[in-house]
Amino acid sequence: MDFQANSEPKRILALDLGKKRIGLALSDPLGITAQGLPTLQRTNIREDLAALSKLAWENEVGFILIGHPLHMSGREGRQAEYTREFAERLANCTGLEVRLWDERLTTVEAERVLKESGISISKRAKAVDKLAAQILLQSFLGSAHGGWHGTPSSA
Repeated sequence: MDFQANSEPKRILALDLGKKRIGLALSDPLGITAQGLPTLQRTNIREDLAALSKLAWENEVGFILIGHPLHMSGREGRQAEYTREFAERLANCTGLEVRLWDERLTTVEAERVLKESGISISKRAKAVDKLAAQILLQSFLGSAHGGWHGTPSSA
């Protein structure tokens, strides 16, 4: 999908993909800030894809960013392979470009921020996925790859 400078700005939907929950964040239309969305409780792949497709359509999403769970060495493991397959299915379902973005340490950073904020452990567990998605999206927006001028390059 091409994002031309003269086209209407679209939002980016970021996902922190987990086995039980999917953390969600959405950019503003100009691609400057990331806002967390309610976490999606996973049910089955068909319903997860339908819910994400609906969310993308309702929020005028231009493309989807998914955290790429690499090992600290940069190698892909089993979870990275699963994430890549999920990304393909989501792209086919939505018709949108789905890009993987290095998520190393986003969950660790989210847990650190929440711990320092002083919220209880039970509330932290509920907030970590959303915050991880926000951190992932903000990382993308702040990088040289972010922004809405020209065609985004693949991560």
